[in-house]
Amino acid sequence: MPSTVPAERRGMLTALGLHRPELRAWAMYDWANSGMITVITTAVFPIYYVQVAGAGVPAAEAGVRYSIATTIGLAIIAVLAPILGTLADYIAIKKRMLATFMGIGVTATALMFLIQRGDLMLASILFILANIGVNGSFVFYESLLPHVAREDEMDRVSTAAYAMGYIGGGLLLALNLAWILKPGLFGLPSGEGLSSAQATLPTRLAFLSVAVWWVLFSIPLFRRVPEPPVTRESDERPGQSPVGVAFQRLGETFRALRGYRQAFLMLVAFLIYNDGIGTIIRMATIFGTELGIGRGMLIGTIMIVQFVGIPFAFLFGTIAGRIGAKRSIFIGLAAYVGISIYGYFITTATQFLILALFVGMVQGGTQALSRSLFASMIPRHRSGEFFGFWGVFEKFAGIFGPLIFGLVLSLAGSSRTAILAIASFFLIGGYLLSRVDVEEGQRVARAEEAAVAGGVIVPG
Repeated sequence: MPSTVPAERRGMLTALGLHRPELRAWAMYDWANSGMITVITTAVFPIYYVQVAGAGVPAAEAGVRYSIATTIGLAIIAVLAPILGTLADYIAIKKRMLATFMGIGVTATALMFLIQRGDLMLASILFILANIGVNGSFVFYESLLPHVAREDEMDRVSTAAYAMGYIGGGLLLALNLAWILKPGLFGLPSGEGLSSAQATLPTRLAFLSVAVWWVLFSIPLFRRVPEPPVTRESDERPGQSPVGVAFQRLGETFRALRGYRQAFLMLVAFLIYNDGIGTIIRMATIFGTELGIGRGMLIGTIMIVQFVGIPFAFLFGTIAGRIGAKRSIFIGLAAYVGISIYGYFITTATQFLILALFVGMVQGGTQALSRSLFASMIPRHRSGEFFGFWGVFEKFAGIFGPLIFGLVLSLAGSSRTAILAIASFFLIGGYLLSRVDVEEGQRVARAEEAAVAGGVIVPG
């Protein structure tokens, strides 16, 4: 049936990597969960955690507790991810598992509305659950990428999804910032003499809005993206439960990584340099608060970063089409080294804004191309298993970075030394990435796909 989309728009969508309905629906999940990333993980909740939930606790100590809560949530999902990813390959439940973890995250963020002054324990528990929810959903969301996009489309589709996330996150954060700074315009309590509950109501409503946003914009994925079929027959191991087979395949997949040396090396490189990226993202507002930058300025800066990230995410996709994903990632890592060094010296809100703008220019493109580069080096029929391990490495990156940041912060009493130390992650990770032979990794993955399609039994 001929397409009803005008030729000009089809050309633009093709250039962006969003030319088919299932590609757009998949990318919309980045838009959907972006509220969790911008409002809860990056901009609003960290400030609320330190200043309201952590009232009466020194800011540095509250920052350490925030780091610990982050570490716990990511450690839990790091253990679960490969098991559940393998299970999802075996019985085709990627979308169902995505929905389950999304439900955990949505519920936790909605319940953040209940956090009042001094509720540090409640804030920590809900933040842990929110991290489990969003990062667990990422495992299954990302494992769908090689099923919805062809190999030559993955870089563009992945970067387009990140750009969609920037747009969605930026719009919701702008709306939240408006009613937090000008609550009276929205009919919310304002002025002098407010109770603690009244004063915090706009921010707590922002947390509730994240849950609504997340659910609403996830609908296209569940409607348009099909559940990938199981390539290996379920009767392959008769008499065994799916969970038992999942554990067996998990061990097999880990051993089989020896046959995917380039993909495994990519995982290790990503573990290290994404440690630095994740730490900068998660600890930005903690650092800004320590510098004495006001809440409105902090949230506004993060919002600006979101919109700066939109064109640069698309730009990275275009650059990757010309020089390759690997070289494009190197550009991002080099920029991050400069960002880490510059961060050590900043003392003013203007300098913090400049730092944030540089982060916005390279953040989305670097992470998106890492995802698509890895996806190109794994066999599609084992995407759940391999992205389960991707999730483990990604989450352990999230564990070590904040943990080291919190340790250095507690020892030095300042975030400056911690930020400077992060540069080492980009240097080491970049070196390991330089050792990855992308063409060889892609050749091995396509060879296994061909063998499976031809009915050949492939070890592991």
